[in-house]
Amino acid sequence: MDTPPSDVAAYYAALRSPQRETMLTMRERILAVAPDATEVMKYAMPTFIVDGEPVCGIMAHTRHVGFYPYSGSVLEQLPEIVERYGGTKAALHVPLGEPLSETTIRKLIRARRRLQR
Repeated sequence: MDTPPSDVAAYYAALRSPQRETMLTMRERILAVAPDATEVMKYAMPTFIVDGEPVCGIMAHTRHVGFYPYSGSVLEQLPEIVERYGGTKAALHVPLGEPLSETTIRKLIRARRRLQR
């Protein structure tokens, strides 16, 4: 796993357990699905950019990690995932210690990429 840029690394380093571990596992899985992604801070969260467009962001919260697909339309396409995790129109609420699976992340990123075309 590549080292994130300094501002992103500082974000992860400032987190407490279990937020940090959940975030870092999700980061690893996002990069496995989108190995060409670059990681930046956008809207105060680590964001993954592919071909100049954000495909997702992750943010630590007190009781969950938010997964942001940068389009509510993505979540509308995947009601089974929203039903499992809950959240808002713009984000999934991922329980601490239960990071999204690589398969789920792949579905979310593919749906986002389809919208970008």
